[in-house]
Amino acid sequence: QVQLVESGGGLVQAGGSLRLSCEDSGRTFSNYPMGWFRQAPGKEREFVAAISRSGGITYYADSVKGRFTISRDNAKNTVYLQMNSLKPEDTAVYYCAARTQGSTYGIYSTRDAYNYWGQGTQVTVSS
Repeated sequence: QVQLVESGGGLVQAGGSLRLSCEDSGRTFSNYPMGWFRQAPGKEREFVAAISRSGGITYYADSVKGRFTISRDNAKNTVYLQMNSLKPEDTAVYYCAARTQGSTYGIYSTRDAYNYWGQGTQVTVSS
């Protein structure tokens, strides 16, 4: 069973940094790709970043490329999102997601590719 718990959100000034963590309580974390998404008030949930099972392949939304870094530590069953140079438009609830069904090779950037979601963590960037 997969259970994802995010942490690390908070309030930060524009230009600052935060690191989000997502820990999986399951025993097969290294078997599936992971992703980060975010949802701002009144907007659709959007893709932020994705990482392959081994961590060797990553992919980013254009809006965060060069500022955010996704990584994973399979020994700790944890995926991270390092967010630098934060902007007010990065304000959102951030969700991690796991894909455990279908093909688990490669990376995935659509919401319907993932079948497990965390509860979300709020990130607020003040101007």
